[in-house]
Amino acid sequence: MILPFKKYSLNLRGRLVTIERPWVMGIVNVTPDSFFGGSRVTDEKALVERVTAMLAEGADVIDVGACSTRPGSEQVDEHGEMERLKWALAIIRRVAPDAVISIDTYRASVARRCVEEWGADIINDISGGSIDKDMFATVASLRVPYVLMHMRGTPETMASLTDYDDVAADVLEWLARRIDELRQLGVADVIADPGFGFAKTMEQNYELLARLDAFHALDAPLLVGVSRKRMIYTPLGCTADEALNGTTVINTLALQQGAHILRVHDVKAAVEAVKLTTALREASIHSNQ
Repeated sequence: MILPFKKYSLNLRGRLVTIERPWVMGIVNVTPDSFFGGSRVTDEKALVERVTAMLAEGADVIDVGACSTRPGSEQVDEHGEMERLKWALAIIRRVAPDAVISIDTYRASVARRCVEEWGADIINDISGGSIDKDMFATVASLRVPYVLMHMRGTPETMASLTDYDDVAADVLEWLARRIDELRQLGVADVIADPGFGFAKTMEQNYELLARLDAFHALDAPLLVGVSRKRMIYTPLGCTADEALNGTTVINTLALQQGAHILRVHDVKAAVEAVKLTTALREASIHSNQ
């Protein structure tokens, strides 16, 4: 069964853009230690090549991170994160002035400078405002779309915080409460992310995936980020480098359940999954008429 696709609109710096079909968000990490080496860039030539390739392959959003969030990672300080992002955004805006750029940060001060000074369009916060208590007010004042992801603890501690009564119900309730809080602050565009791999066991990740359709009750675009994660490569007995096929399978299952945005390392494969799933969805609609 393939679920209908619900369209949403986002305000990107005064430009109203509708998610007419699932978007692909390409990952760029300006870090030396992100878990998948293929996403890392540390010099201008590599950054330009990665961004231009992703856009040519059909990326709708470029998601730039400067602080690794892999389990057990050591966190770069605020100054270091800002310096990396300032450098990266200047280059990206030069080579792709019209690209939609998302910033992967949990620090409100970093989010503000990226939007106000360096041209970011979207804030993608893995902590859902739980690490920096100023994040919600900052997003409200910036008036940009905000990716609200579920996580417990920090990247250093999250692996030990996986005790849920019912993982899907608990994550859904957590997201609903925080979306309500954001909307009361005037944040119009909230994108919900269940946080696959963050404070969830292998089994819990798959339970979330099996019940992904329940998250449409949030009345918000749904982002799924499973690309090359442990939930894929461990069952397959391979490495992150070998997990593209498995990633495409899981992304396709998420698309069938109505996911709006796929956050991925491999844009071409995700774009192909979107095209084929969209063709299936349209055929399903026609056959039921």
